[in-house]
Amino acid sequence: MTDFEKTPVGDVPRVRTVLDVTDILAGVKVRCGIGRNTYRIAPGLYCIGTPGKDSPVLVTANYKLSFDILRRELISVDAWILVLDTRGINVWCAAGKGTFSTAEVVRCVRNAGLDRLVSHRRLVLPQLAATGVAARRVKKDCGFEVIWGPVRAKDLNRFLAVGRDADSGMRQVTFSLWERFVLIPVELAAISKHLLWVLVAGFILSGIGPGGFSFDDGWRRGLMLTAACATGILGGAIAVPLLLPWLPARAFALKGLFTGTALGLMLTAARWHTANGWELLALFIWTGVFSSYLAMNFTGATPFTSPSGVEKEMRRAIPWQGTAVLAGVAIWVASAFA
Repeated sequence: MTDFEKTPVGDVPRVRTVLDVTDILAGVKVRCGIGRNTYRIAPGLYCIGTPGKDSPVLVTANYKLSFDILRRELISVDAWILVLDTRGINVWCAAGKGTFSTAEVVRCVRNAGLDRLVSHRRLVLPQLAATGVAARRVKKDCGFEVIWGPVRAKDLNRFLAVGRDADSGMRQVTFSLWERFVLIPVELAAISKHLLWVLVAGFILSGIGPGGFSFDDGWRRGLMLTAACATGILGGAIAVPLLLPWLPARAFALKGLFTGTALGLMLTAARWHTANGWELLALFIWTGVFSSYLAMNFTGATPFTSPSGVEKEMRRAIPWQGTAVLAGVAIWVASAFA
């Protein structure tokens, strides 16, 4: 924030369009899953430049990363920004969860006193909010017409310049290599929260043998399990998003199983002379299942799926994944007695 714009509805905070070092570093942190649940700004009315009664009103979520992406694209634009209280959730997810909703849009319009601030009666909402907002009800309840803006904030300048007319390119949701790549750090951060317990359990299972529990076997065989976990992460959390369009099958669980199987074969080949056959089988099973399970995390972050399709896939995949994990555990423990 730089200063305030004096208006008939009170002083409105004016925000910069250039992100500073703090914004950039905080954005990197949240993309790695650090502080994600508290990365939000206060809902309400903000402004860019020196807006007036005819300036557009852009609506967004109070997830700060969404807000920052919007304001950095508004260089040389005079506009009002209406920030909804989406509980710190981004536009697309908030629309699906019901926090970027018709009722919330109407409430914020009324609280901000927009009818006294602007002479027109138009709101520019992000297209990805369409699943949560009924445009007709907004018009009926608060008198403001909803205009659906482009999918990406970077197209807003051109969208506003041509009279709020979006071409087909502005309406298309993409999932490019870079857009898939930026999701990987968040997934890795989420995995790290549970990985320690998985490795501890692996150490305990690896130490079980004919003589009871052996710390030496726990470390030696535990390292093999650690390698299987790392290989599964590589397959499900890294290879799947990067290779997504080219992997066979539609289900993400099967895509992850494909990459996990391929990498599992490489792992067992590398361990061919240092592990017995049963150990190799268990490592192969775990790598494939781990990769398959992690790949399903991306079902909620891609335009390739639908909510009903995700639920259907999980109902089918999780039972056989759980069965395979139990089989892998049994084979791994039994392999020490082989």
